Amino acid sequence: MEPLYLSLYRQGKLSERIDGALALISPACRLCPRNCRIDRLAGKTGVCKTGAKAVVASYSPHFGEEAPLVGTHGSGTIFFSSCNLLCSFCQNFDISHQLVGKTVEPEELAAVMIHLQELDCHNINFVTPTHVVPQILQALPSAIEQGLDIPLVYNCGGYESVEALKLLEGIFDIYMPDFKFWDDSWAERFCRVRDYRKQATQALREMHRQVGDLQIDDAGLAVRGLLVRHLVMPENIAGTSEVMNFLAREISPNTYVNVMGQYRPCGLAHQDEKINRRITAAELAAAIKAALQAGLYRLDE
Repeated sequence: MEPLYLSLYRQGKLSERIDGALALISPACRLCPRNCRIDRLAGKTGVCKTGAKAVVASYSPHFGEEAPLVGTHGSGTIFFSSCNLLCSFCQNFDISHQLVGKTVEPEELAAVMIHLQELDCHNINFVTPTHVVPQILQALPSAIEQGLDIPLVYNCGGYESVEALKLLEGIFDIYMPDFKFWDDSWAERFCRVRDYRKQATQALREMHRQVGDLQIDDAGLAVRGLLVRHLVMPENIAGTSEVMNFLAREISPNTYVNVMGQYRPCGLAHQDEKINRRITAAELAAAIKAALQAGLYRLDE
């Protein structure tokens, strides 16, 4: 299955999407639901602390992602510095909360994509791409002209703008959002956003509209579709049952879900009594049971 972005490029429409994305960050950034309303092209920064250029923290073949992404040669992950959500318990706290890494021009980001493809990675996996959508799109033409032809993965926190996502239709083959919280009070406590559930549910509907259920080829590799991550948290803070019921009833019972059991206190989590411990085996088992009871059956191993 040919990656979607190649057709868009051949049609000459990719440049229009780049212009549209740049318009979302200047003169008043509304790229994500934070709506910081600052001019990023003029060097101003908001919550994500990122101006006109993307900052790459690291890139490499990754073998710790979901099975359909990893295959035999790994997922070609590109970790961007900073984030639009800034969870207090982030397991990549140094990357997300501090602008560590190298500021890159579009041609440099394109070269990273080509390098990962030359290492036989099965896809290009953009980690925390929400705040750098325009910069990713700016790099794509150069990468395509150098031979990029593997699926693109949008690996995000779920706090997305539907307006921005619509610009990505026909570009990203695989959407991999988190669904972090059902109860907005926890999102406000840990991420300082009051509308996480509203934005995440709208975003997942739009993502599924664009790419549908996850499609896996004969080699066991994901080629297109939606893959949802849900991090199980202590004391059911994430609202797992409600999240799973939403996915099964309002997205699709065929939704591919990774019920993640690796929560551990990171970042500022040690300072909060609600999340300063690992989850228990019983909590993980209850989360998996909730997914199955909701009717979901495509659970990542």
